[in-house]
Amino acid sequence: MVLSRILFPLLLAMSLAGMATAQETAPSPDALNDTNLQFENNGQQTLEDILARQRGEDRPFGADIPLSTGDDREGAPEAAPLGTLGGASDPALWRELRANAADVTASNNGPAATVLMQDNGMWWLNFRRGPLATYGAWLLGGTLILLALFYLIRGRIRLDHDRAGVRIERFKGIERFAHWLLAGSFILLGLTGLLTLFGRTTLIPLFGLEAFSVLATGSKWIHNNVSWAFMLALIMVFFMWVVHNLPSRTDIKWLMRGGGMFGGGHVPAKKFNAGQKLIFWAVIILGASISVSGLSMLFPFEFSLFGPTFSKINDLGLPQLFGYAALDTNLSPQAEMQYAQLWHAMVSFVLMAVIFAHIYLGTLGMEGAFEAMGSGKVDLEWAREHHSIWADEVMARKDAPPATAHPAE
Repeated sequence: MVLSRILFPLLLAMSLAGMATAQETAPSPDALNDTNLQFENNGQQTLEDILARQRGEDRPFGADIPLSTGDDREGAPEAAPLGTLGGASDPALWRELRANAADVTASNNGPAATVLMQDNGMWWLNFRRGPLATYGAWLLGGTLILLALFYLIRGRIRLDHDRAGVRIERFKGIERFAHWLLAGSFILLGLTGLLTLFGRTTLIPLFGLEAFSVLATGSKWIHNNVSWAFMLALIMVFFMWVVHNLPSRTDIKWLMRGGGMFGGGHVPAKKFNAGQKLIFWAVIILGASISVSGLSMLFPFEFSLFGPTFSKINDLGLPQLFGYAALDTNLSPQAEMQYAQLWHAMVSFVLMAVIFAHIYLGTLGMEGAFEAMGSGKVDLEWAREHHSIWADEVMARKDAPPATAHPAE
């Protein structure tokens, strides 16, 4: 008790003395204004500089502004061991870091190991948060609305006649495996990609930071590893079905009649009609583009994607044709990844909209369509109505099932 009575007043006196010392050494408002003016005249950024860059105005910064030499009289008082370093804490160092002009060394000798700040990435962040997220959400939402309206107006496409009771093989087991591998991996990639883009704004308010951190980390792992299954399935599907998806004369008639919606009756088609061919080539082309841009992000320092692409575009004179300056081809690894991420997301949004239409027609939109990828076999009547040319070819084979008479009108 005696000891506490002695220590408590002593500690209180020391605290009051420290506060008094801090008040004596703290600069006055006039001194702060003078210091800020010196910094502004010496090339330091001001609040107006920051606001101007946020507004997107072209304001010189970094290497374009002369750096101050650092004067002890301009720095805050030294306060060891964790306080300021006086003039040595001149913010010119941070401007050099942001301009990637500082003399920095790192134990990792990678191409971007010494880049501590990347101020040029703000355009990527703003585009990702703004146009990419906004228009991407409108595209997916608008596609679902249009499909719902089409179903309400057109209804389900049903068979004109009763089922024949004879089933013919449409897809082999390996074909169905490749299709479901492609479909399943794409669904996982789409969900985890959407979570990465929209998760911070939609899920953090619902589940909190810690839960979202676990979810985001798991999503990234799934996205990076399931991508290999998607690319493998894409290659398998291409080589299995490319022969059946080459353009033919029957496709022109199918497109002119809207697949049977115009002119009445069903349009003759081979194993894949024109609509299915369009979906096939959309999946192959867009899927390949997504895969290449994804690989460039998985291995950002192994190969550059957009620098050489921009160079070829400049050689064709396309930017100048539309009144723009030539595209920058000297891209840093960070800029390469930013372009790749935006392209990856934009193409993925388009492919997701296409897949929405494909899922609708393969399930709810058309009677008997799911059986083709479910069991691999379809009713002969379904084949005659939707793929009559292919159905005739199958029935002409020696191993074809017994023919069934077409029901009377």
